[in-house]
Amino acid sequence: MSPTVDEHAATVARLLARAAGPAIDAVPVAEARGRITASDVRSGVDLPLFRNAQMDGFAVRAADVERTPVALEVAGDIPAGHVVAVRHVSGTAIRIMTGAPMPDGADAVVPVEDTELVLGRDDDLRGAVVEIRRPRRPGEYVRERGSDLRRGEVLVPAGTLLAPRHLAALAAAGVRSVPVRSRLRVGILTTGSELVTDGGPAAFGRIFDANGIALAALVEEAGAVVSSQEASDDDPATFARLLDRAVADSDLVVTSGGISRGAYEVVREVLEPRGAVVTTVAMQPGGPQATAVVDGVPVLCFPGNPVSTQVSFVVFLRGPLRDAAGLPPIGPERARLADAVHSVPGKRQFLRGRWADGVVAPVSGPGSHLVAAMARADVLIDVPADVESLRAGADVTVWTL
Repeated sequence: MSPTVDEHAATVARLLARAAGPAIDAVPVAEARGRITASDVRSGVDLPLFRNAQMDGFAVRAADVERTPVALEVAGDIPAGHVVAVRHVSGTAIRIMTGAPMPDGADAVVPVEDTELVLGRDDDLRGAVVEIRRPRRPGEYVRERGSDLRRGEVLVPAGTLLAPRHLAALAAAGVRSVPVRSRLRVGILTTGSELVTDGGPAAFGRIFDANGIALAALVEEAGAVVSSQEASDDDPATFARLLDRAVADSDLVVTSGGISRGAYEVVREVLEPRGAVVTTVAMQPGGPQATAVVDGVPVLCFPGNPVSTQVSFVVFLRGPLRDAAGLPPIGPERARLADAVHSVPGKRQFLRGRWADGVVAPVSGPGSHLVAAMARADVLIDVPADVESLRAGADVTVWTL
């Protein structure tokens, strides 16, 4: 009896438990976008690092500018990047630039727009006097040390999908590398003597290899990394050699094609003697499926038709890979059918559809070769195995592509 989709999914999950692990990588912050933090990242410094000016203007004591206008002697100039501590004297003002360290004794910044030099020039402050036109309260336009984050506090929590804003915070705190969850290394091996992989034209009887490109993109989108990507003809010796090479460099190997019951089924021919379980799952498309373990590395075998390969990945592999990477699951959604559909009795069918405003419309027919129709779809319509037809307006489960 053919296993159900759920039964085979459980088999795949058990198989992939061999590949999934808690390994952690330390990667440079500049290379960490899109990775998942493996633990809390705490700041080793206060942010801001020091008390500094929020605006270009003049550092003063608020008590000296309670009544305005008032003229104050300009006692100094502090540009951004100034590294020598400056002492402020009551009754004076010090010109200061945004981000520059506040002088000791000053407790406010008067923005330059609220001032006017009545003596001296911008390029020569010797003997300068500035007129302050508006009063300021203590703390105005001053960034206090640690007001954003205190040393030892969590800067980025564990389980965060690192985006540019997180990298900016890490860099601002001087973090050079960040602990992230390791990515599973997935080897991809497509099969078929009919495949064209060298970039040349497709002669009569040959087809271009769509599955290698599709699987690589799907693997990376699911948070794993492609460790190898090759194509084999239907010669068992060639396939066995390429498989062993992929296994040596990978935590998981995914193949497409070569597992049906006909002749020239190279994957089944090589892997069955090595303990592979080849079966037919009660689903359409994607019925032929196989699992194996080669030298301790899980091997997951999908059928070769392009739609079958992509549907198999979404149904069986996308969830476990995202879970291993720490990415949030892509759960099924509910929608209403725009048109009536018919299904094969006893098989769980995954029709292609387009989904908008809670309504899903089937796209083209059920054929597993309709790769262009697959490109027009954005969901799979999940029709249960015990359902032969659904009327327009019926509620259905859809899987986002």
